[in-house]
Amino acid sequence: MHIPEGLLPPLHAAAWTAAAAPFVVHGVRSLTREVRANPDTKLLLGAAGAFCFVLSALKIPSATGTSSHPVGVGLGAVLFRPPVMAVLGTITLLFQALLLAHGGLSTLGANAFSLAVVGPWVAYGAFRLVRSLTARSSEGLSLSASVFAAAFSASLGTYTVTSLQLALAHPDPEGGIVGAFVKYATIFSLTQIPIAVIEGLITVAVVRILTSVSRGDLVRLGVLRPSAAPPSGTRTATTTATTAEDREKGSTE
Repeated sequence: MHIPEGLLPPLHAAAWTAAAAPFVVHGVRSLTREVRANPDTKLLLGAAGAFCFVLSALKIPSATGTSSHPVGVGLGAVLFRPPVMAVLGTITLLFQALLLAHGGLSTLGANAFSLAVVGPWVAYGAFRLVRSLTARSSEGLSLSASVFAAAFSASLGTYTVTSLQLALAHPDPEGGIVGAFVKYATIFSLTQIPIAVIEGLITVAVVRILTSVSRGDLVRLGVLRPSAAPPSGTRTATTTATTAEDREKGSTE
């Protein structure tokens, strides 16, 4: 992942950029609508972007100058859906290329397609699938399993696409594109599967924290089931009853 500068032929780099561009443009529109409709979600958007930036910057050297690391897009995909994460992921990749020399500008489109486009969609698909399969389970168990599946699947999905990108650009002399894909995918899997498990656990821990501090936002975003939130008006009704009781005591005295 984070294919470095110059590793892809110019034609391949341009093709992947063209493939990623429509998703990013659509994501900008989705992000704009979300911010306009719910300005308070800016903090959660910032947290999702920061989470992606930090995790995907933790790289371990892998095949042919590439690297293996968490991708960090599962959280944002679960919270805001894949189109928004296409923008946040691309911004993350741009800053990492400019500030950390992690990735490259010519390969930005290829990296964006694997991490910011495919990764979030795979994550969201896994989240919805596991959520439906665990519909009869407790909310805590269902949410944790779904979030873990999202983060784990996003990591492996991203690296599967990266393996394909590298195989198309550098076919194996004997096995061709298929042989190169198997080689890259095998090498990546040695480090990426354990990383994906760790990333899944970290993402579950973050979502559990968010259920405590931003439960209302998670219900509105569809992450938590409405039945999992405290009934609206409960606190107001309790406060009103308490106030009325205090007034009655005061008048009696």
